[in-house]
Amino acid sequence: MANIERFGSIFLLFLTIILSINSISCEKSLLTNQAALFVFGDSVFDVGNNNYINTFRAAQANVWPYGQTTFKFPTGRNSDGRLIPDFIAEYAWLPLIPPYLQPGNSISHFTYGVNFASAGAGALVETYKPQNVIPLGSQLNNFKNVEKMFKEKLGEAETKRIISRAVYLIQIGPNDYFYPFSVNISYFQSNSKDRFVDYVIGNTTTVIEEIYKSGGRKFGIMNMGRLDCVPGMLTLDPTKIGSCFEPITELIKLHNVRIPNVLIRDLQRRFPGFKYSLFDSYSAGTEAMENPTKYGFKEVKKACCGSGPFRGSSTCGYRAGTSREFELCENVNDYMFFDGSHTSEKANQQTAELMWDGPSDLVGPFTLKTLFQNL
Repeated sequence: MANIERFGSIFLLFLTIILSINSISCEKSLLTNQAALFVFGDSVFDVGNNNYINTFRAAQANVWPYGQTTFKFPTGRNSDGRLIPDFIAEYAWLPLIPPYLQPGNSISHFTYGVNFASAGAGALVETYKPQNVIPLGSQLNNFKNVEKMFKEKLGEAETKRIISRAVYLIQIGPNDYFYPFSVNISYFQSNSKDRFVDYVIGNTTTVIEEIYKSGGRKFGIMNMGRLDCVPGMLTLDPTKIGSCFEPITELIKLHNVRIPNVLIRDLQRRFPGFKYSLFDSYSAGTEAMENPTKYGFKEVKKACCGSGPFRGSSTCGYRAGTSREFELCENVNDYMFFDGSHTSEKANQQTAELMWDGPSDLVGPFTLKTLFQNL
């Protein structure tokens, strides 16, 4: 009996060792030699983080008809289907990058990358703070939590390899510039636009700097797109219904001048090895709006889903029969915008293709395709 018990103890010890080795091997086998993709931003990039926080209805897209095209159910993406990071991941031979807050995530998922973006988020903490979104600084903290997890599970050397080879995709600012108008339409009559833009650029620069200090070297950055001309903006000025909202236009132009001349120049000067791909979202959006048929669109002012003039009101997904009932177009592929603020999957794919390997007048000095290669 003693020999049997002794044999049983030895067997259990042996089995424990085998399972531990197998667990480690499995964990290592799930590592990828491909560069990971880490995503920061707002609703343009949020693939579902806001599903898991208590925020306001307009910052969540977890109801039908969101997701109707590709996923056939709402995933939390503010579109009828995939977003720009989904396509970038596909082009980089990566799986869909999961939202950070998604339950069930593990180290094996995160080695391919993580999406930290949150709809409604801004570079400034004050932007939609009462609505409990995840601002850019908090997204950075979540990235540092993932870095810590890597170090605990994979070790310092493997963590350094993943972080140094990864591409960091960042899109932030639209909510910062729109939020003051939602609180007080005359906000900038008594506040400096230049100083406000400097705060947004400064906070964005700080986050990139912190990622660099963690070992990140390759960054994909979008300038500010045509936020002023989305369907939801076309009725803000009652004297110019159907026109782009000019107070936002001025902020966008100030922002876009500062991206290369302040943010990029500062980072290049201070940080050796900093590499970037800057995408001119403003010019690309303007081109599509002015030449819609060239890009396969029949409608670039009116949204597919929503209500009111240009379907610009944020009612997409509200229940029928309520005071917030919405309209839905028949063919979303005809539309540049899916709802009053967000582009359709078709438009997202076109943008992603330009960011991935577009012409030098829209993306440079590197394309995202080049950044994903071993620079």
